Amino acid sequence: MNRFHKNRSRLQPLRFLLPIFLFCLMLLILLQGLSSISSTAAEEEAARLHDAVLQGAVQCYALEGFYPEDLEYLETHYGLSYDSEKYVISYEVIGSNLMPDVTIIPLGERGTDS
Repeated sequence: MNRFHKNRSRLQPLRFLLPIFLFCLMLLILLQGLSSISSTAAEEEAARLHDAVLQGAVQCYALEGFYPEDLEYLETHYGLSYDSEKYVISYEVIGSNLMPDVTIIPLGERGTDS
């Protein structure tokens, strides 16, 4: 038996593959986290837009005694602004003294057919 001769184990090739595997795993976890954060931010942005439309409508009712008939009135008189390429706002007036029904519809990503 040779004292200075090392016996190579069967796990030798795995020593090089393990760091690569761990790096890929960490990268996948990072990408999943970023995707989750961006979807949560988009949901919160839509909720803030919904609240802004309702707040403008309520402010109009408090100051003028009626709810606005359309979004353009809120945009011109109450400073409502939003990205029309990202969202469609469904603003349905029921009556001048009843709160309108507001629905925010997020549009799909640019470049996709939806």
